[in-house]
Amino acid sequence: MPELRAWRAARPRLARVAHAVKPRVVRFARAAGPRLTTPRTWQYTTGAAALGLVLAAGAVTAAGPWDSTGQRTAERRRAAALERMGGADHGRRNDTSDTSRTPDVSAGRAEPAPSALPVLVGIGEAALEPVSGSRGLAQVLDPLLQDPALGARRSASVVDAATGEQLYGQGADEALTPASTTKIATGAAALSVLGPDHRLTTRAVLEPGTGKAGEAGEAGKVVLVGGGDPTLTAREEARGQASLRELARRTAAALTKQGVTKATLSYDTSLYAGPELHPIGVNENIARVTALMTDEARTDDSTSGPAPRVADPAAHAAATFARLLSEAGIPTTEAGPARATTRAKTLASVSSPPLSDLVERMLTHSDNDIAEALARHTAVATGVRPDFAGGAAAIEARLRKLGLPLKGAAFHDGSGLNRADRLTARLLTALLLKAADPAHPELRPVLTGLPVAGFTGTLSSRYAGDAAGAAGLARAKTGTLTGVNTLAGTAVTREGRLLVFAFLAEDTPGQEAAQSALDRAVAALIG
Repeated sequence: MPELRAWRAARPRLARVAHAVKPRVVRFARAAGPRLTTPRTWQYTTGAAALGLVLAAGAVTAAGPWDSTGQRTAERRRAAALERMGGADHGRRNDTSDTSRTPDVSAGRAEPAPSALPVLVGIGEAALEPVSGSRGLAQVLDPLLQDPALGARRSASVVDAATGEQLYGQGADEALTPASTTKIATGAAALSVLGPDHRLTTRAVLEPGTGKAGEAGEAGKVVLVGGGDPTLTAREEARGQASLRELARRTAAALTKQGVTKATLSYDTSLYAGPELHPIGVNENIARVTALMTDEARTDDSTSGPAPRVADPAAHAAATFARLLSEAGIPTTEAGPARATTRAKTLASVSSPPLSDLVERMLTHSDNDIAEALARHTAVATGVRPDFAGGAAAIEARLRKLGLPLKGAAFHDGSGLNRADRLTARLLTALLLKAADPAHPELRPVLTGLPVAGFTGTLSSRYAGDAAGAAGLARAKTGTLTGVNTLAGTAVTREGRLLVFAFLAEDTPGQEAAQSALDRAVAALIG
């Protein structure tokens, strides 16, 4: 399997990680009981990578209670509910907020690896102790962050997750361009208002007065109603996503049951408002933002990263649905746009994976299409106009309600592709701390979705050479635009203590050099 080959290739790096955390792995395995007595290969690898990472965030706070297995009762129940979904590792790809095209190694459409223990686990009493030596931290980080590769403007914040104390700050309150670290805010806002179990539903409805039973041969007026699910798939293998093929089969069966043998077809995208085209214009990093599309409007078989997109995602999805209906025995007319009436009756529907999975996928792959969809859904849920401006306003409002420091922040989209976005390092670390707060378990996917350094998503090809010591011991959201490089996440020190960090750099002269400089800073936190 492709995933196993990828992990095998990473074996030397993983061996170093496993050696570093082996004592904690053993303690956790013993505490967890029979369930982990005969772990599978993925459990060894993801367990070693995850143990002591951001998944331990809840362990560094004093709030309980803990049960006998070393994890919170609520988290254990949630893990059981989500276990069948798998998938914090949704593939490997460079940050999709970068406008450069990179090879797609996920095109093989492999199954996602199981999530790396999607619960908060304890790593020993040391994790509950505050970090000491902040003066030494400054001595280490100051020269690293003065690297010319990080450009003329940079800001940084490092926080002790046990106490919330800022251990290091360099322009932490200066608002800079965040690039794709904006997605941390988008995910937190969506989860806070919709909840981790929310799903995005696509429906086929029948307008009243058409296709009544006993009127065989009469054409039913069918409307395909977009539910704002960019992961709706038309591929033969749905792999856990909502399937347009299944929707067509169910719709055809429902029409046949009512004696309808043909249909006129329309499609409804009224869930969203405003312009579909992102302010950056036509770009392979993002499709037009519409409430109806399949496979993120990709024209190839990729599942993440830059790709050519169809010009009209909604029309393309409707045309595909018409073909699938015909194959299922219900020929249709060519589909055109129309709004379903409130009296239309649902024939069939399909729903996305839960929002927790979508947030994980968005963060792991830096998925711009999911990010903009979640911004609009946040707007819909809060009664704000669901366009770019409304989505941005809804995100800001939700973060304010969470009590986060918003001074200097400016949101203009959900993906971070807009260069007018502004966030501070202090806000990013506060967001991650809030997601680790036991009082907000609904925000946990913000942590579990962060790529693992050297292993998953947009960090899969990073953390080699001078920064190899951080591989598997840090998780972070990347941000990349031309001249902008950012990184925000968590790192576990050699003593097993959790640090939350955010680094932002503007006017960087080169992407690779800037990324390497940021990675060295993270490795220094761990060392």
